Amino acid sequence: MLRYAGHDVVFQEFPDEVTLAVNLAGCPHRCPGCHSPWLRRDEGDELDEARLLALAESYRDAVTCVALMGGDADPQAVARLLTAVRERFGPRMHTGWYSGSDALPPGFRPEAFTYVKLGAWRAELGPLTSPATNQRLYRVTPRGLEDITPLMRRRPV
Repeated sequence: MLRYAGHDVVFQEFPDEVTLAVNLAGCPHRCPGCHSPWLRRDEGDELDEARLLALAESYRDAVTCVALMGGDADPQAVARLLTAVRERFGPRMHTGWYSGSDALPPGFRPEAFTYVKLGAWRAELGPLTSPATNQRLYRVTPRGLEDITPLMRRRPV
């Protein structure tokens, strides 16, 4: 069972998307310098299909993407929930997953997602916007995972 510890509408997690980001609790990673250490605890409300679809419905006209931030303790549940979002809203609603793992779980099929971020937080390497980051952001395509991390680099204003 997945639990969530809040949600926000965010603008920087995926390129050209307005995203409903749902923060999942129970993170099994213990990244030094984690910016969300409270998400390590297994606390919060249960996130089942009905609850996620209700959240997505309430933001349907304001967002272009629904993302689950975390969920590494149960990646199959993450895939089931985002598959339900895609089935309900169709291709106009993109989906994303932020995982702290360095690779997809064995046998895991990413077709439920438009985007997948992989990689543990390593403060000395910085976030996705840093040229030195170890984290990777992928767009899921029919040919596989396309690395789009360079799109996240900050551009001069």
